[in-house]
Amino acid sequence: MKTNLKFAAAVLAVSAMALAGCSSSSSSSESSAAAPASSAAAASEAPASEAPASEPAAAAVKACEVTDVGGVDDKGFNQKAYKGVTDAADQLGVEAAVLESQAETDYATNIQSFVDQGCGVIITVGFLLGDATKEAANANPDIPFTIVDYAYADGDITNNNVLGQVFNTDEAAFLAGYLAAGTTKTGKVGTFGGINIPPVTIFMDGFYYGVQKYNADNGTDVKVLGWDPKKQKGLFTENFESLDDGRTFAQNLVDEGADIVMPVAGPVGLGSAALASELGTDKLMIIGVDSDQFESDTANAGVYLTSVLKNMDVTTFNAIQSVVDGTFAGGVTVGTLENGGVGLAPLHDMESMVPADLVAQLETIKAGIIDGSVSVKG
Repeated sequence: MKTNLKFAAAVLAVSAMALAGCSSSSSSSESSAAAPASSAAAASEAPASEAPASEPAAAAVKACEVTDVGGVDDKGFNQKAYKGVTDAADQLGVEAAVLESQAETDYATNIQSFVDQGCGVIITVGFLLGDATKEAANANPDIPFTIVDYAYADGDITNNNVLGQVFNTDEAAFLAGYLAAGTTKTGKVGTFGGINIPPVTIFMDGFYYGVQKYNADNGTDVKVLGWDPKKQKGLFTENFESLDDGRTFAQNLVDEGADIVMPVAGPVGLGSAALASELGTDKLMIIGVDSDQFESDTANAGVYLTSVLKNMDVTTFNAIQSVVDGTFAGGVTVGTLENGGVGLAPLHDMESMVPADLVAQLETIKAGIIDGSVSVKG
């Protein structure tokens, strides 16, 4: 099992910044409906010590997801993580359940509800659930937890019953930046985020440095609007919900000359895609994140140049499977280009407009990232 220690260390350094959840009301829905089996490659897991829980029968395991405020149908990371849960229901026979957080104050309440229901594994989705997950895991050391977009520092978890899922999305976003730089007609591309937190800014870092790599390789001077990785400052909507903000931020970047925009803000990005549909792809194309938005956002499928994939369904499924087979252990699992935990979606309808030599360059860059000869850190 492999771990990108540099990335994990970076996440660990900021993990204490996560916001604590406190109790409030929440809406919920539970499901045991099956989803199609995931075809992505399995992501590797970091070494960890013995499992905290005994080996249960699959039929006795209830796999329970607590979403961030984007909701389970956000066409992004909450929904993709839940696909891992429903894939487990389909393939392993576990029971699937989900509680949707309407506000940050719902996190602790929703987690406690699942503790009270006797869930066999609790999946929490998002960096902002870090503190609430830690408190619940330490209070319930015999329950396995796994959290998307968070890795805990040594000593934070007292019984090794939490598996953190983190992703080297800068690797895939680097490819997206390279592609954008080779595709833009205006010589300007843009990005913006939801909140300035590491799981968001890692996309923006990779995108920026991918553009710079294209410039260096091809003698161009494509500009990136909306993000300065050295200062870690840029454009943020301060939410993951407002489609209106997605439209506004994308329009502002278009007004500054960008014709390709990568929103890293969950459902907010759907507003940017709707704007692109209205303006036309000669004015604006969108790079999606988390899921293949060409497939998820069918109303605006034609505006997506590509998407930066973060395969939380794979890592979530693997965590549930380890609970079922009795091998669950806390620690960190890292999704990379090499193990299929992150990737770049197909070009779909945009394939004819991307030159073959640019596609070949992207394959070379991808191979270089995997073998270490190309750095995504600038």
